[in-house]
Amino acid sequence: MANTNKKLTIWYWVVNVLFGGFMIFSAVPDVMNNADAVKMIHTDMGYPMYFLPFIGVAKILGGIAILIPGFPKIKEWAYAGLTFDLISATYSFIAMGLPVKDWAMMFLFIALAFGAYALYHKKYKATAIG
Repeated sequence: MANTNKKLTIWYWVVNVLFGGFMIFSAVPDVMNNADAVKMIHTDMGYPMYFLPFIGVAKILGGIAILIPGFPKIKEWAYAGLTFDLISATYSFIAMGLPVKDWAMMFLFIALAFGAYALYHKKYKATAIG
């Protein structure tokens, strides 16, 4: 049982660090109003300029929330918000008429979000039981 919990903990941290790190890393250009982020989100997609720093800060806070221990209710909201962000971004790419090769990778990040969330619940239940 201890070996199983150790493996679960390792997988939990690997997947959650990858997911949280990706979300934080992808948020930095938004917060800093990077020219490429402005072009893609504002110019190409048509979202207002105030949306960039807002979504960037939200992604950073969500990434931090899933990486710090404790706070299970906040983690639930963070996983949901980050997943909604990824699904919305994917939808925006599709609605823009971009070719599949330009947005198909998003499904990898969405799968990573689901994996991180599933491992969070598995670890949370294992901790509550044992």
